[in-house]
This record gives sequence, C-alpha cells and structure tokens, in this order.
Amino acid sequence: MLQHDSAPLRVLYLGGTGTISASCVRLSAAAGMHVTVLNRGVNERGRELPEGVEKLTADVSETAAALGDRSFDAVVNFLSYDAADARRKAEFFAARARQYVHISSASIYSKPIRQVPISESTPTGPNPPLAYATAKWEAEQALQGLPVTIVRPSHTYDDANPPLPGGWAMVERIARGEEVPVHGDGTSLWTLTHAEDFAQGLVGLLGNPRAIGETFNITGSDIYTWDQIYTIVAEALGVQAKLVHVASDMFPLVAPEWFWSEEMVGDLGHSAVFDTTKIRTFVPGFAPRLTFHRAVARMVARRADHPVPAGDETDAILDRVVAAYHKARAVFAGAQ
Repeated sequence: MLQHDSAPLRVLYLGGTGTISASCVRLSAAAGMHVTVLNRGVNERGRELPEGVEKLTADVSETAAALGDRSFDAVVNFLSYDAADARRKAEFFAARARQYVHISSASIYSKPIRQVPISESTPTGPNPPLAYATAKWEAEQALQGLPVTIVRPSHTYDDANPPLPGGWAMVERIARGEEVPVHGDGTSLWTLTHAEDFAQGLVGLLGNPRAIGETFNITGSDIYTWDQIYTIVAEALGVQAKLVHVASDMFPLVAPEWFWSEEMVGDLGHSAVFDTTKIRTFVPGFAPRLTFHRAVARMVARRADHPVPAGDETDAILDRVVAAYHKARAVFAGAQ
C-alpha cells in the first residue's frame, strides 16, 4: 500500500455522505485507514459517519483553503461533474496525493451498446439525451494524460435511496397500489449494485500503485429486467405491482422537466450488463453479496422507521405519464 512506514493509509473523500460515498467512508474506516471527509456538512438522508472520521466543512470550491498544505496517500473525488473542475481538482492534488481517484459514471458508454457485457474498453462518448452522462464523459476526456485512477459505477443505491425512477415517491406509489409507468416493455436488463458492495471494490483500490492510470467498472452481478425490479419492490411491500408499459420516448415529451425523463432515453432504456473482470483482478476480495431481494427487505424495514419525504411533485409527474399512456391507448383503439 502507498503509506508512510506502518502508519494507516491517509484518505480524503470529497463528498462522503452521498449514496455511494458514505459506504466507502465506513469501509475505509473499518479497514483502519485515517479518513477525512470534506463537504458542505449537508446530510439530508441521515447517513451517519463512523466515529473517528475527520470532518471538514467547506464547499468543494474552497478545497484549497480548507486543506492548507496537507497531503494524503489517496484522494477520492465524488464531486466533479464537469471537465474544467475535474481537471482543476486532479492538477491540484497531483502534488498533494500519491493516488487521485476520480468517480466517473458507467452512463458514459456509447448508446446503444453494440455488445455486452460492457468492459472498460467499450466505446464511450457524449450522450446528448442525458446531460449528466455527457458532462461525465467530458470530465474523463479532460483527465487524459494525468496519473489518475478512474472508477465507473453504474446504478448504485443504498438503503436510503431506492434504485427506482422517482426514488421513495415511486416506492410509496407502489405501496398504495397505484399504476406505475415502466419505460419500454419492461424487459431490458439492468445491473443494480448496493453501495456496500461497490465500496469493496473502491476501497480495495486505495493505496495500490498499479491502479494509477487505470479505469475500472465497479458494479455487482445483480441483473434484472425492469419488470422484475418493480415486482420485487411490490412483493416486499406485500402488494401487487400494477405496471404500465410506456414508450421511453414518451417520458421527455410528457414530462420534459423531470430528470428521469432524460434517463429513460439516454440510459435506462438500454440494457446494461457489465464485465467486472478487471476490478476482480486488481481486488481479489471483491465479491458483491447483497442481492436486490435482500436489499429491498432492508429498505422496507428502514421505511418503517424513517418518515418518507413527500413526493407530491413526482406523483403529479407520474400521474401525467400514466394519463398520457391511457389517452394514447384510447386514441389507438378508436382508430382501429
């Protein structure tokens, strides 16, 4: 490991309380690393950080002032979303960290995917329907030539953030027995990864000099159709899923302001199955354990103990999509 003598690995997380990063912080601390977290101090979903984790409260734009002349063995950046910031952060930490890890996204792989499983050598490119994916791709391009470890997670979730379009609002809709709009015909394949499993791969890379200059997919092997995903949630809630299959292209037409509408066309509407040979080679202990069936049971248990945020705005959008679907069916039926 990259560390000073026998001292613990010193790791800085930019972020640290998000869906993915909180699990990585917890596992790093459990592994005996000295963990520092820099963020704005906002923790809306109540993800607790372990005792002993050093907390620095600052906006990511104030990183230089917050850190002074400190250096680290590894820095993990969850907070860069555009090319200029990604390049700026990597250059800033070049002299302050032995290893710099940039968290990218598996959404940057060119759509439609020509061959599965998706490996690190699968072509990437801008994704016009999905601004987030394009920004992440541009960020990677800006890092070319720098000694950076790049990590591409796919759809990663935790107990506080269900992997459904609309999040908890969608879960509550299912629980109420209302119709749920599913993009396409519900049969595209999708990979789900719990954040605790993702953390195994990421933390296993920290301090490894061989990982510098490399890119990694870190996903689980939990693969379902979207119909199965919604049905598993419904079964865990003790209800029957009422699925309505809506053409992916209809979402941005009916609800252009909804973030997930872009996702339907630019990402979720395509099958995503990943090759994780590389991360398993670099981190032999990487072995995802949480299937979605087990994770949903944990989510439902958490739901009983934590108030679910109101989802009125999301409900209104989903009502609009379902209404458009039924209207289209009626028009089509009338034309026969």
